[in-house]
Amino acid sequence: MKYYIKTFGCQMNFNDSERIKGILQTLGYEEVQNWKEADIILINTCTIREKPDQKVFSHLGEYKKVKEENPKAIIGVCGCLAQRMGFELVQKAQVVDIMFSSFNIHQLPELIQQAQAGYKAIAILENPPEDEEKLWNYPTVRENPYCAYVTVTKGCDKNCTYCVVPKTRGRQRSRSMESIIREVKRLVEDGVKEIHLLGQNVTAWGQDIGRHFSELLYEVAQIEGVKRIRFTTGHPKDLDEKIVKAISQIDKVCQHIHLPVQAGSNRILKLMDRGYTKEDYLEKIRMLKEYVKGITFSTDVIVGFPTETEEDFEETLDVLKKVRFEQVFSFKYSPRPDTPAYSMEGQVPDDIKTERMTRLLELQKTILADIAKSYEGTVQEVLIESFEDGNKLIGRTRTNRWASMNGSEELLGKIVKVKVIKSYPFSMECDLLVESQGGN
Repeated sequence: MKYYIKTFGCQMNFNDSERIKGILQTLGYEEVQNWKEADIILINTCTIREKPDQKVFSHLGEYKKVKEENPKAIIGVCGCLAQRMGFELVQKAQVVDIMFSSFNIHQLPELIQQAQAGYKAIAILENPPEDEEKLWNYPTVRENPYCAYVTVTKGCDKNCTYCVVPKTRGRQRSRSMESIIREVKRLVEDGVKEIHLLGQNVTAWGQDIGRHFSELLYEVAQIEGVKRIRFTTGHPKDLDEKIVKAISQIDKVCQHIHLPVQAGSNRILKLMDRGYTKEDYLEKIRMLKEYVKGITFSTDVIVGFPTETEEDFEETLDVLKKVRFEQVFSFKYSPRPDTPAYSMEGQVPDDIKTERMTRLLELQKTILADIAKSYEGTVQEVLIESFEDGNKLIGRTRTNRWASMNGSEELLGKIVKVKVIKSYPFSMECDLLVESQGGN
């Protein structure tokens, strides 16, 4: 029996898909890259914007063709869109046999049994189940053998007016320290070098169980075999000096942080209910730069939030100029049902959103060109993650930039030093330094 998974959305969704793959493989299924060959097709969905919703229904329309060749084939939808729409989704797409959300991935085996018996296997829960911890007992199937995501918290206790996460993922639930450490140790035994701690609001880990995120960083760093630590995504309000000090003191934590600003205007930030001002955000950036030498930043920006004026938008551009992000994930505001912003007055016309987005991207392009040039001639530390074309090694620096160089396959999974010869906005060409060969 064979399966195929199509994943939309954030790293949390991709990590969920890794766990779904682990469950399916324990049931004896093998993954295929062509959905036409699959006995089970699953779409792991995102609903943070309207466009991913539309893509899901488009794919379902295509996937239903598999039943012409294989009437017993099972088609399923899981993830955030399934949680938000519930039975309405099945009514719009009758081809769906299985539906579940991130709350109950561990129930997939019994849902498959129900579908094979000819029933619609729909299990959408209003709240996370008490046995949600069962999910951590399943293996994950990873594409990258050297870097692994580890989910440490689910859901979010913030109330951003544009966001559906509290509804689709629930309120914040921190995973226990013991459970996280067990998984990290298993991953290291499997050859993983880099641990990427994951959560909708990862820096809030522990707040609901009487712990602090800095404690988790120190504990993971003590595990023998862990060479690098990253984490995504943190809310600026929860990034405190204690966490920043931990980043500076733990050598294994990489010098890069993703810190979503969303907007630069204090008026818009208040309408978004973000809980900080532009000045607060810039102070967090200043503190990070003071404590962590060479740290780089990436961010999320929403363009065209309801009532956004030209002056508001200029404040966002000012943040980009002051911080000089290495990567900006920018989105035109997309009204989401069941959010306060959905019914706000002053919705910005799409043509204005598009024009502002173009200006933002042009500014970021200029900033990136300057940043890229500054890397040339520097020495960087790279974890080698893949080997291509017979002699090309590819990996990431501690500042989260992709680097390529000539070298041998034996360096896979090693940390090496390279000299940057040519740097582009999103990648770098490097020379391997001879003394670093052999790595660790």
